[in-house]
Amino acid sequence: MSVVVIGQVARDLVLRVPEAPGPGQSANVRERREVLGGKGANQAVGLAQLGMHVALVGVVGDDGTADRLLSRAEADGIDVSHVARRPSAETALIVDVLDDSGQWRYLEHIPEETLVTPRDVFAASGLIRSARAVVVQLQEPPEAALEAARIARAAGVRVVLDGAPGGLTEELLAHADVLRADRREAELLAHKEITSVDDAIEAGRSLVERGLSLAVLDAAGVGNVFVTRRGHEFLPLSDVEVVDSTGAGDALVATLTYALVAGEPLPVAARLAVAASSLTVQHPGGRPRLSRAALSAYT
Repeated sequence: MSVVVIGQVARDLVLRVPEAPGPGQSANVRERREVLGGKGANQAVGLAQLGMHVALVGVVGDDGTADRLLSRAEADGIDVSHVARRPSAETALIVDVLDDSGQWRYLEHIPEETLVTPRDVFAASGLIRSARAVVVQLQEPPEAALEAARIARAAGVRVVLDGAPGGLTEELLAHADVLRADRREAELLAHKEITSVDDAIEAGRSLVERGLSLAVLDAAGVGNVFVTRRGHEFLPLSDVEVVDSTGAGDALVATLTYALVAGEPLPVAARLAVAASSLTVQHPGGRPRLSRAALSAYT
């Protein structure tokens, strides 16, 4: 079984500090980690850890950082044959400054040249058509996301979207099966503040009415709602110590996709996805540490 992930590839630098410095101040870095990151790569890593054959469609620069990231991805079991290299471009960089209270601050350098284009997607069309599912981050340009969804839908491949406007259009929704949105994204989709579980359910219903089979939305920071045409289910956040919420949504999307492709019923898939999110927030950085055995212990 194979999944194609279309999205960001970046060098992820995680810096742990006691307290983030203010203007004109400095802070001692207690811990430093440099890993393969970006939403696309994080989700691909999670899928590979769960035993899926996964291919990544993304863009890196033509530099030493790209060499290291692609080598790391290959070591993780990810097919990177359709990760494009842009001449003279710098590979994307994400700096996650994490303090002892669990608050993070991102510094991002995402050159425009490292965004996926429709041409990149078309070059991977054979890969997409042969997959069981394609996961598309809506951080990427809308025209690239739509190209991926069109190719996948025409081939009967499940389309999973991650994110919200401006990449979400009615045409894209019409080609999609599943959408996951965090709290900020869910509010953009609902065109109002989501302050309760009921608000999130209402927003999910509106998305399903517009063509989705499943909408998964953050419910006011207290859990996630899974909304289908048949009904809904609310799963509260697990009672775990949150070290860093970075990557929680990526782990959820990866695991939900894995479970649906593996044929798990939605209630089981939802619980596995929430368990993966809980596992990921317990360590710094967005790189997942998933396994089927670890997820089973949470469900």
